[in-house]
Amino acid sequence: MPGKRIGSEMASWKQLLIIATLGVVCLLAWTRIDPNAAMRLQAWGLDPALAKRIAGMDAATSTGSNGGQQGGGKRKGVLVVTAPVFTASIDNSVTAIGDGEASRSITLVPLEAGVLTAVRVSPGDHVKAGDIIAELDSDTERIARDRAALQERLAGEKVARMEQLTRSRTASAVQLDDAMGELETARLALRDAEVALQRRRIVAPADGIAGLVPVEVGAYVTTQTSITTIDDRSSLIVDFWVPERFAALISVGDPLEAEAVAFPGRPFEGTVSQIASRVDRDSRTLQIRGRIPNAEDRLRPGMSFRVSMKFPGERHVAVDPLAIQWSSQGPYVWTVADGKAKRLDVRVIQRNSDAVMIEADLKPGDLTIVEGVQSVREGAVLNMTSQPAAGGA
Repeated sequence: MPGKRIGSEMASWKQLLIIATLGVVCLLAWTRIDPNAAMRLQAWGLDPALAKRIAGMDAATSTGSNGGQQGGGKRKGVLVVTAPVFTASIDNSVTAIGDGEASRSITLVPLEAGVLTAVRVSPGDHVKAGDIIAELDSDTERIARDRAALQERLAGEKVARMEQLTRSRTASAVQLDDAMGELETARLALRDAEVALQRRRIVAPADGIAGLVPVEVGAYVTTQTSITTIDDRSSLIVDFWVPERFAALISVGDPLEAEAVAFPGRPFEGTVSQIASRVDRDSRTLQIRGRIPNAEDRLRPGMSFRVSMKFPGERHVAVDPLAIQWSSQGPYVWTVADGKAKRLDVRVIQRNSDAVMIEADLKPGDLTIVEGVQSVREGAVLNMTSQPAAGGA
């Protein structure tokens, strides 16, 4: 029985020793991984010198100082890669969905009611200003035009006779004036008849592309009947709305990009052509109208577009994304001061793929550590290798 008790006590003692050893190993491993281990140990009440020794900061320094002797003349310090601080602009852009319309779209309707006798266009035809699109029955108007032309000719002949009689003193000047008045009246009647005849034709008022023709020859149409549409697609107008905070940033002529749903991945460049004079109170948005050239005639009115505009943003100091480190207190970077590492807390303003804009006591050209940060401690001597800046100054 006593032998069993002694064996049990020795086994417990060994287990406690193993647990204590593992705890010390874990503690040392933690101090090597956490760059803030020394500060945490000091916060727990340890002597600052002892805390730094446990955290390995003195060891790192001594290793760096002995490295020149053990490494055959290598430079002293922790090997790191640095990158200079630079400046970058905040990404200030807006994206909106817009609707495309032809730069000019005209719906043709008859000026008079009547029966269609001819339709001279088909959907998709290119028409010029002045081309006859359709015609209405015009027999009555032609007769009226011919009658007015006859009256104008007779009145002209009468004036010629009166001029001869007046020269021979056979007719008075008053009779000549009356004849000339009849001639002017006949001319006005002829013009009126010609206008009435022209109104029996539907004429293209501008160049463009004819749309669908929903009527047929022989149909009775009125002034409310649509014959066809004519769209000028040489350029498209895109209406979109932006938040009111961009009202002071947008001006006529500013560039924009519009990506049609029908052509994904292929943005079309355009410019701002019109800006609304007021902000919509309900949505707090401002209407913008852009113009997109359509020389290839690939875009169609009615298409939806994803419109994007970029504006110059404020410039801030920026660092390589690898320079940003995180702790429980927030983001920070390792900087270089007199060849030694220095921790500097920062505030992240905007993160991009190639730069992180920050607010910190830094200026362009200052060095930050981007590689080797896992071995860096406050005040550690550095063996630096530089890389170029990630952005422009």
